[in-house]
Amino acid sequence: MARRADRRPGARAEALAGAGLVLPALVVFAVFMFWPLALTGWFSLHDYSGFGDLRWTGADNYTRLATDGAFGRSLANTALFTALSVPLGVGLGFAAALLLDHRLPGRTLFRTLLYVPVVVSGVAAGVIFLRLFDPTIGIVNQVLASLGLPGVQWQADGVAALASVVVVTTWQGVGLSMVVYLAALQGVPRELHEAAQLDGAGPWRRVRSVTWPLLRPTTFLLVVYSVIVSFQVFDVVYVLTRGGPAQATTFVAQYAYDQGFNQRAQGLAAAVGVVLYVLVMALTVLQWQVARRREAV
Repeated sequence: MARRADRRPGARAEALAGAGLVLPALVVFAVFMFWPLALTGWFSLHDYSGFGDLRWTGADNYTRLATDGAFGRSLANTALFTALSVPLGVGLGFAAALLLDHRLPGRTLFRTLLYVPVVVSGVAAGVIFLRLFDPTIGIVNQVLASLGLPGVQWQADGVAALASVVVVTTWQGVGLSMVVYLAALQGVPRELHEAAQLDGAGPWRRVRSVTWPLLRPTTFLLVVYSVIVSFQVFDVVYVLTRGGPAQATTFVAQYAYDQGFNQRAQGLAAAVGVVLYVLVMALTVLQWQVARRREAV
């Protein structure tokens, strides 16, 4: 077959230039993501303590996870935490963005104050709130006492401990959701709001019928990102509750850490990482399918 004679001049040079621009990113992904992921899958098929030789066990680590009640509890805790923290963080970020999108006194200051927690490390945030939630000298219980309410044993009660983790992670995540929504709001045509207002739509109606539908792609992005982050949460929990009390705040990442570094079961910890990766990918695909069906309606 004769080669096509209508190829654009310089097409080969453009292709090579594009490949050269993409190559550094591919190298970074291969070295820091694909290769570690492949190693994790390989280690998950072995019995390995971190020292000595690998001993092939096949799917035994996955069988252990399937029958381990502690792992099942960590999965349930992670799912509950995700169900509480993701809607709360995204919803509050959306509300803050709507409010701070208007010309209000001190708008820049409030935007800064809401975004500052995003750059605070999880360890620092855990230490700060560990003092705030201290049942004896913590400010939170002192405020409750001043209102005539009983104090809460934040580290001794399972529900309270989970609530404290949700509060801290939400405090850290609202700022990012707010900034992303603020950027997306700049793309909402003002003419649509003006037309809806002329038709008699109030502020809430305009938000529900104009703003929210146009921000669905942004919401999808934030929900997917927040779900991934919630399944990986570790530092805040480790500092704030250490997974207690009675495993009430032991999440999947905490379980993997305990198995890998405290129990020296590196192969089992790697299997947890693979399961976590598969779960996050499945949830992402599910959310993507749901978003596509909504857009098609």
